[in-house]
Amino acid sequence: MAPTAAQKYIAEFIGTYLLVFTVGCNVLTNAGAGNWAASSIACVLMVSIYALGGVSGANFNPAVSFSLGLSGKMPFREVPVYAFVQILGGVLAGFSFHYFDGKGQKPFLLGPGDGFNWFHVLMVESLYTCMLCFVVLNVATARKNANNEFYGIAIGFVIIAGGYAAGGISGGAFNPAVAFGIELSSGSFGWSYLYLIYELLGAAMASALFFAVRPDDNGQGRDGEDFEYTLPTMLLSEFIGTFFLCLTVGFCVLQKSPATPWSAAAALMCMIFSLGNVSGANFNPAVTLALVLRGAGGMKERAIPYMVAQLIGSLGAAMVVRATHHNGTYGFGPPTPAKPDSFGWGPIAAAEIVYTFVLCFVVLCVCTTATPLKQFYGLAIGSCVTAGGFAVGAVSGGALNPAVALGATLVHMDHGGKVVNGLSFAALELLGGALAAVAFRATHDVKDKS
Repeated sequence: MAPTAAQKYIAEFIGTYLLVFTVGCNVLTNAGAGNWAASSIACVLMVSIYALGGVSGANFNPAVSFSLGLSGKMPFREVPVYAFVQILGGVLAGFSFHYFDGKGQKPFLLGPGDGFNWFHVLMVESLYTCMLCFVVLNVATARKNANNEFYGIAIGFVIIAGGYAAGGISGGAFNPAVAFGIELSSGSFGWSYLYLIYELLGAAMASALFFAVRPDDNGQGRDGEDFEYTLPTMLLSEFIGTFFLCLTVGFCVLQKSPATPWSAAAALMCMIFSLGNVSGANFNPAVTLALVLRGAGGMKERAIPYMVAQLIGSLGAAMVVRATHHNGTYGFGPPTPAKPDSFGWGPIAAAEIVYTFVLCFVVLCVCTTATPLKQFYGLAIGSCVTAGGFAVGAVSGGALNPAVALGATLVHMDHGGKVVNGLSFAALELLGGALAAVAFRATHDVKDKS
C-alpha cells in the first residue's frame, strides 16, 4: 500500500528536523573543531534517507524537491507543501538545538565566513546545491540506476564533499531548511532569503544538467539498460564529474582542511555513482589510459576526447576556486623558497606513481572483470583517494590525477605555478595508470574484455 499524504509529510518533517538539529548541535558543541561536523551531518542525512526514502522520497530539502519537480520526478504541485513542511522542521530544529547553548556562546549565525561576501556565498551555495540535487536525480530517479542500494550513501556524502570544501565560506548549508532553521532561531534575518535564492538556482542548474546527461529520462530515447549514450553526452559527464572533484580539492586545499582526502574521496564517489553508467566515470586521464591499455571496449577511440573533457573540467574548477579565493593559490611541485621543507622529486614520484597505481588498479578490478561490483564500486574507488591522500598528501599533495595537477598549475601560473611541475605530475600519474594495466593483465584473464 502506497504511503498516504500525511505519512509523506510527517516523514519529511522528521528527516529535516534530524538533519538541522544535527547541524546545530555540531556547531554549538564545537564538534567542528575536531573536523567531524560535516561527516556527522552527512551520516544523519544518509541514515534518514535509507530509513524514510520508501515513504516520502526523503527529500528533506526544498531545493531537492524543487529540482525533482522541475525534472518531472515528482508532481510539481507537491513541491510547495514539501517545502513548507521541511522549513517548518528546520525552524523547530533550530529552536531545539539552542537548548544546547547553556554556556553563553555567541549565537550560531548564518552568513559568509571571515573575508568572504555575498558573491562567494553565491558561488559555493549554488554549485554544491547543484551537486547535491544532481546526485539525487541520478542515483534516486534515473532509470538506469533503478533498484540500487547506494543512493543513500551517494547523497549523504555530498555533504562531506561540500561541507569541508565550502563550510568556511558560507557555512555549507546547501538547503533552505537549514538556512532558515539557523537564522530564524538565532533571532537574525536577511541571509536566509539570499541562501534560498542561491540554492534554488543550484537546483535549477542540476535539473538542466540531468536533462543533458540523461536523455533516456526525458523522452529522447528508449527506456532501460539498452539505451546507449552518445559521445557528446559522455564528454559532458566526464566534464561534470571532473569539475566537481577538482572544485572540492581546490577549496579544501585553499582552506587548509585536514580532511581534504576524505572530502575529495566523497566527491569522487558521489560522481561515480551518479555518472558511472553514462560515461564510465573516469574523471582522470590516468584511469582512461589504464582502461585503454587494459583493452576496455571503445575506450581507445574515446580516450583523447575524454582526457580533453577532463582537463577542461579541471581548468573550469580551478578558475571558480580562484575567483572565490582571490587571494589564494595552490599547485603541485617540489620545494620552493617559500616551502623549503617540502619533499623532493624522488619521494613525490614514488607517492604519485604508487597511489595512482592503486586507484587505477582498483578501477580495473572492480569495474572491468567478468563479475564487476554491482553496488559499491564507487565506494571502493573513492576510498583509494582517502588512502592515498592521507598517506602521501604531505609528500606530494596527493593529486593522483593529471587533470587535478594540470588544472591547478595552469590557472595559477601567474602566482608561481610552473607548467613543468604540472606536466611532471601528469607523467608520473600516467605511469602509475600504465603500471596498473600491466598488473591487471598479470593477475586477471583479460579474455573477458568487451
